[in-house]
Amino acid sequence: MSTFNAIGSDRDATTDDFTPGIEPRATWCPGCGHFSVLKTLKQAMVERGKNPDEVMVVSGIGCSGKLTSYFESYGFHSIHGRSLPVARAAKLANPELEVVAAGGDGDGYGIGGNHFTHTARENHDLVYIVMNNEIFGLTKGQTSPTSPKGHKSKSQPYGSAKSPIRPLEWGLNAGASYIARTAAVNPRQATEILVEAMEHDGFAHVDYLTQCPTWNKDAKQYVPYIDVQDSEDYEFDVRNRDEAARMMRETDKRLHQGEILTGRYYVEEGRPSYGDEKRRTGQMPEEPIVERYFDDDADWKASADLLDRHR
Repeated sequence: MSTFNAIGSDRDATTDDFTPGIEPRATWCPGCGHFSVLKTLKQAMVERGKNPDEVMVVSGIGCSGKLTSYFESYGFHSIHGRSLPVARAAKLANPELEVVAAGGDGDGYGIGGNHFTHTARENHDLVYIVMNNEIFGLTKGQTSPTSPKGHKSKSQPYGSAKSPIRPLEWGLNAGASYIARTAAVNPRQATEILVEAMEHDGFAHVDYLTQCPTWNKDAKQYVPYIDVQDSEDYEFDVRNRDEAARMMRETDKRLHQGEILTGRYYVEEGRPSYGDEKRRTGQMPEEPIVERYFDDDADWKASADLLDRHR
């Protein structure tokens, strides 16, 4: 039983338990790939044996930000690009909590890019789902950091002159210890990857291709896709950084050539997470900070006490 299991008892949850009663029906556009994220995240939680009171989902701004409204758990709808700092704080305060941060490609790779880089570098123990539809959808069709070069949009009517960022390689270079790409059209693979990402001890970066039929018709539905683990044409060791980088480069190059490669790309095991390292060095208490809320005898430190050290 986790600290946040105070409102219920241990039980086997179903996907219905992760469907809120207040706003059970998502209002994304028909055909939006975000529906797949919602469905597979629910299924992954069930397969992990989690209950809603053992989970926290943090979202940013954009179409992806609505995820917290449609998913029954502890939730925090943060501001643009800031889902990771909130998620990091929650995980550090309560390591037993299953923390998932979610954002779009504009939210996560644009305004939130700095947080993405340093969260990966520090290897915080949480899952980051980036719903990558290569467009700013909520603001109605502007070019995003992952839009292909030449893509015409409201903000780039003559076509984007910039090459898109490469999310997988960025995650690897920044220091993420689990990196995968999946697509809305492959819910089986997506569920498996989300389960693995949650089981991983460290920062798990999942680039989730979600088609936008309203504002990005060029991307269509990201089909046909190829699972790199199932294909004989692509052989590499996910635990070998150099081989993973080569495969990521090939994947990003082929994405805009109409060939969609998905799968697991990099897994680093044995590296301490940020929280583990802080507890090992004595910079954080062994007892989760959140437990002090349930302990009337806890010795709380006022912010003034911390400031005294710097005077």
